[in-house]
Amino acid sequence: MSSSMGDRSCQVANKLGKEYLELAPYLIIVFKQAYGIDPVSGKRINHYYYEQSNSIACGILITALHNAGLVTLTSTPMNAGPAIRGILGRPANEKVQLLLPVGYPAKDATVPDLKR
Repeated sequence: MSSSMGDRSCQVANKLGKEYLELAPYLIIVFKQAYGIDPVSGKRINHYYYEQSNSIACGILITALHNAGLVTLTSTPMNAGPAIRGILGRPANEKVQLLLPVGYPAKDATVPDLKR
């Protein structure tokens, strides 16, 4: 496990047991929030199109990471979403949507050399 990952990120990677999550120096965990809670009234506030908005934002983030010379892949929480939420202390209205292990490609990795 990379020492650059925080303790809680290491717990998440260990919980999932996927080597590529443990090897990456950074792990971005994307949450979706289907609803918010009004801080004054405590009432539920529905968020519309949250999955589409998150997905578009993730696509932009992945493009930016690749343009910076970093690599990533998309991974789902594999039924560990509630455990991840608990490890990170996130509220019940947030659900894990996507995991993005991020780092530089391995020396022996096949990475396309795109020229524009």
